[in-house]
Amino acid sequence: MTAQAKASPRLRMNYDLRNAPDDQSQRMLNALEPGTVMPIHCHQHTSETVVVLRGKVKWLYYNDKGELTDTILVEAGGDICGLSVPMGQWHSLECLETGSVILECKNGVWEPLGEEDTLR
Repeated sequence: MTAQAKASPRLRMNYDLRNAPDDQSQRMLNALEPGTVMPIHCHQHTSETVVVLRGKVKWLYYNDKGELTDTILVEAGGDICGLSVPMGQWHSLECLETGSVILECKNGVWEPLGEEDTLR
């Protein structure tokens, strides 16, 4: 996955961990490289659990005006290796280390981010 992320124009690649196509959860590994751009977004109908399995990211929280309100260093083996993002919380991340891999879990079937889910 890391090699695929490095080769991808988005500098990230995910791997679906669901057991079957009709599985109603979202569980994936996401390989990230520094420079990947994650838009400021929120999940309107679910919280999100994130665990950094390898590497290091800076988690970024925003208010409704797009103002940065908090940053959290999340790293494998660090003081904080995972977190839970509340439903409706604007967030993004910055990948700080090559080869970073995170586990992401959310409730419900996967839906692409809509206009109302992305802060512009």
